[in-house]
Amino acid sequence: MQCFEIDLLSFSNFVFTHKHKIADMSSIFTKIIIGEIPSYKICENEKFFAFLDINPLAKGHTLVIPKVEVDYIFDLDDNLLREMMVFAKNVALAIKKVVECKRIGIAVLGLEVPHAHIHLVPINGLYDIEFSRPKLKLTEVEFRKIAMEIISHL
Repeated sequence: MQCFEIDLLSFSNFVFTHKHKIADMSSIFTKIIIGEIPSYKICENEKFFAFLDINPLAKGHTLVIPKVEVDYIFDLDDNLLREMMVFAKNVALAIKKVVECKRIGIAVLGLEVPHAHIHLVPINGLYDIEFSRPKLKLTEVEFRKIAMEIISHL
């Protein structure tokens, strides 16, 4: 999978020319994408962004989001949805190399944040992806370590 940094000048020009549109967006995920809110970034390309969930069900729990703000995942353009799943697959394969688990579970709920997103959760059993379970409390050092390990396998 090819992940790369965005040309900041081009992105800055985009933000400048579209700032009224971006400013109107309420999604916390959009704020993460544009850097207003920090994140433990795993990977990004021109269309998608992956980062660790700060309230994880398991170590390595990652969110994959499109950079375009669309509330409901099934409102995404078909090609974008396909590309998002391939992007998520590659991130999931990297997570699996780092976190001991039987599988990487995938969940799309779409109720907590009005921005389409996919949860990638390392699981060993059926109930490991139960969102009513207590979330892990990880330190910044733990988050950074996990992120770096996943990144090294992309």
